[in-house]
Amino acid sequence: MKSKGKEKFPMLFSPKEKGQGLVEYALILVLVAIVVIAALMVLGPIIGNVFSEINNSLSSF
Repeated sequence: MKSKGKEKFPMLFSPKEKGQGLVEYALILVLVAIVVIAALMVLGPIIGNVFSEINNSLSSF
């Protein structure tokens, strides 16, 4: 008995595309890493200034 999913979409279950999913996950991971690095480069100095102001206000007590 064959699965209906394999009959409707035979190309989705092709054995020659086994490594394709892993490559796609790796590309997504790289893109997420690039976005995180860019956000840290933009927001890093701002967050550093906030922590410095908090530290200065706490040290004045």
